[in-house]
Order: sequence, then structure tokens, then C-alpha cells
Amino acid sequence: MIFILASFGLKTPMDYKVPNSLKVNKPTLVSFPKNEIAINGEKTIVLPPFVGSSYIGFKEAVAFKESQGKYGVINSLGYLGKYQFGVGTLELVGVYNPDYFLSNPMLQERVFMANIARNKWILRRDIKRFSGLNIKNAHITESGIIAAAHLAGPGNVKKYLRSYGAFDVADDYGSTISYYIKLFSGYDISIITPEKNAKV
Repeated sequence: MIFILASFGLKTPMDYKVPNSLKVNKPTLVSFPKNEIAINGEKTIVLPPFVGSSYIGFKEAVAFKESQGKYGVINSLGYLGKYQFGVGTLELVGVYNPDYFLSNPMLQERVFMANIARNKWILRRDIKRFSGLNIKNAHITESGIIAAAHLAGPGNVKKYLRSYGAFDVADDYGSTISYYIKLFSGYDISIITPEKNAKV
């Protein structure tokens, strides 16, 4: 017994390896700051990474607005998960088991990406045509258009843009297309490419 207990104390830190599940195997998407800060004109420090305008910043902002970022949420209208998807949208991207979807955070992230790719395809001409314009005091950007499509569907966003804001619909909680276009303007979601029949 003493020998066994003593053998635990003889191991050096060299004997321990980081498990594969904890290793970083692919790049982490962050937007690094473009400037450094001078302190007292002498020393310069680099600001920590900031995800505010990246794809990660976009998805987390949408998630917070939809569910406060909680994967297990079902709202009063039956929308599911972190990004509040309806069953019909889940089926469009190849998910047919709402219970499994709700209990699987990785699947929810994949569905969000697939839905963006699908909406980008549907709205590709409108994104090109209207990006950079101002409609109803909102600067139109790709991320604003895609966020509005998440709220009201790409068909309603097309109608909104092509009517220059005259056709504006709201969800049951009062959020409008114009509000989402303005709220989610200016994110860089170019990492997601348009895909006609995006599936998970």
C-alpha cells in the first residue's frame, strides 16, 4: 500500500499530457485590434481580442436578443433554442427531431450557420443591390439583412427592401424588420458563404 501511494508522488509534470479533447485543433475566429495603446507615451500594449464585429459577435448578439443565449429555451410561441427556430425552419435545413435539437448545442450552432447560408442565397441579389443604402434611417448591411431574415423570413425581407421600407412586419413580440436591420448592422459575416440548399 505504501509503495502504491509513494508511486503517485514520484510522477513529474512531464508525465502528464493535455487530452485531445482540450487541444485547439482549428483556428479560433476573433477580430484582433488594429491599433495598440500607448501608455504615458512610453510603453505600448496590445488590446485583447474583441469579437464584436466578427461572425461570432453577430451570432452571439442575435442569440442574446432571441433567448439571452440559452440553448434550452422554448418561448411562448414554441420557438426553440438559443436562436429560437421554428420547427418548419429546422426541417428546411434537415432537422426533424426538435427534442434532439433542443438538447444538442453543437447542432443548434450548425443549424444557425446553415440557415444563414440558405438566407444569403435567397437574398443574394438584394444584399448586392441594397447594401450601403439608407432605408428608414438605417444603414443597410448584409448582417442587418440576414438578421432580419432570421426574424421575419427572407421573403418578407425582400418585400421590405424592394418597397424601401413601406412593407415592414413585426413578430408577435413587436420586433420589426427595420429594427433588426438597424440593430444588427455592420457585422462581418462573410465567413458564411451562400448555399442554395444548405443542410446540417
